[in-house]
Amino acid sequence: MNESILKGKWNQLVGSVKKRWGKLTDDDLDMIEGDSQKLAGKIQEKYGKSKEEAEEEVREFEKEQDNSLN
Repeated sequence: MNESILKGKWNQLVGSVKKRWGKLTDDDLDMIEGDSQKLAGKIQEKYGKSKEEAEEEVREFEKEQDNSLN
């Protein structure tokens, strides 16, 4: 899933994001607006993960969502 698809489908994906990363608040999700870098940054902040770990989790999430759309 590329960045534009994530942004375009963000409202549909918010529930999946909340389920996977429950520490993210509605305000966090509003700020992220489908931006994968912002999502990774918030995961890093809320879960104490390294930048690389957070980015990998976002990539995995994007792949899962991409596979479910096909």
